[in-house]
Order: sequence, then C-alpha cells, then structure tokens
Amino acid sequence: MGNKDTGSKGEEMAAAYLVQQGFSILERNWRFRHWEVDIIASKNDRLHFFEVKTRTSGKYGKPEESMSFDKMKSLRNAAEEYQYRNPKWKYVQFDVVAISIYNGEPVEYFYIEDVYF
Repeated sequence: MGNKDTGSKGEEMAAAYLVQQGFSILERNWRFRHWEVDIIASKNDRLHFFEVKTRTSGKYGKPEESMSFDKMKSLRNAAEEYQYRNPKWKYVQFDVVAISIYNGEPVEYFYIEDVYF
C-alpha cells in the first residue's frame, strides 16, 4: 500500500472512529489554497480541526511523531480561513488522530486532544 492509499484509509478509519466518539463530521479534506484540513467535525458546540496521521510500520516512528511545525502552521492557516467563512463557531480546537495499522496486530487509535501550537 502506498503512502496516499495509507493516508486515505487512515482518514476513512479516523472519520468512523470520530463518529463513534460522538462527533459530527462537517468536512473531509477541506482545502483553501495549498492548505488542507483532513477532518473538520463538531461536538458539544465546539469546532474541531483534525490532522490524521497513519502508519503501517514502526520503521519511521509512531504516526503522531510526524506532526511537524510546518504541518501545524498549515493546519492553523486553513482553520483560520474556515472560521472566517463560518463565523458561528466561538470555540475551536485542534486535534490529532494517530492510527497504527501493523500486520497481525489490532489497529491502534491514539487521539490527542487540544494540540496547542
């Protein structure tokens, strides 16, 4: 499975996981200019911007370890534009869903709430 396939599968799994956790999915792969938010969801009157990281091997570390400063800045920039277009949201939060899909092992979800950057 290539990186793009892994990412798409991870985003599908993350969306299903978030719905199970009580989130309403508002947008998937929302883009503005060259910025993108994997999942935009709401829960309890709060808007959540999700970055999804997926790994199929531990060779390059855990998926959550791949959140770079540039990626966080890109997420923030896209979120600012989304908020500008959707001003009803007073409370926002940035989150990460890290998914590990290793052969022969159960899928592991690691939800990191309220990432500050």
